[in-house]
Amino acid sequence: MPRFAANLSMMYTEHGFLDRFAAAVADGFDAVEYLFPYAFDRQEIASRLNDLGLTQALFNAPPGNFESGERGLACLPDRVAEFRHSFVEQALPYAVALACPRVHVMAGLAPAGASREALAETYQANLAWAAAQAAPLGIAVLIEPINTRDIPRYYLNRQDQAHALVKAIGSPNLQVQMDLYHCQIVEGDLAMKLRQYLPFEGKPSQVGHLQIAGVPDRHEPDLGEVNYPYLFDLIDTLGYQGMVGCEYRPRAGTSEGLGWLRRYRAERA
Repeated sequence: MPRFAANLSMMYTEHGFLDRFAAAVADGFDAVEYLFPYAFDRQEIASRLNDLGLTQALFNAPPGNFESGERGLACLPDRVAEFRHSFVEQALPYAVALACPRVHVMAGLAPAGASREALAETYQANLAWAAAQAAPLGIAVLIEPINTRDIPRYYLNRQDQAHALVKAIGSPNLQVQMDLYHCQIVEGDLAMKLRQYLPFEGKPSQVGHLQIAGVPDRHEPDLGEVNYPYLFDLIDTLGYQGMVGCEYRPRAGTSEGLGWLRRYRAERA
């Protein structure tokens, strides 16, 4: 059975952020993820994780000015120094303190009129550099294709684009964060995409993390067009050992909306 992580940026928002950890444990989660931890002291978060027996699965590197609409810096030629400083001075110290093995580096928005070649060159160089900084700490750097309906002009959109980039860079700790919500919107054919990119019969995988949400409205995964129980079983069959992050917006209360998880666990127990 897949191991699910509650996304505390989207789930349990009826609680203050630091109280969401205990709320997730009360509902049976043993792992969490979220967008950004930087507004909170890393030792305070570490204490919550340790006291509750939680695993920190993932968080994002600083994205620039998120409140003003920025969604990452890694592809922007004029923001290289800022990206690199925030990665080593913020992201990596938090990852070490929280014993978090994965950090997602957001690509950023392609500026209007920007040279695609310049963006690609900057993105590849920054990812190779970040992977080299994270490797001695045992931390993986993840990149995530995101649909342009939710984030217009986001630089990285397709699975094949992400996997080709990881292969070209060749760093063992550079991996793909495969969000099935985004993948369904951009490409569809999720079962075949999972068979293509997850490990099977000894085939190595570049996927370091999976995420889920209902399509098209990003609510619970039992709402919408995707048959997630089928995909969960397929993920098991393919031998995926990583986490599945629940990155969705509950339609009502978070705990009240977890019937999908309770049913799946009961049926596969």
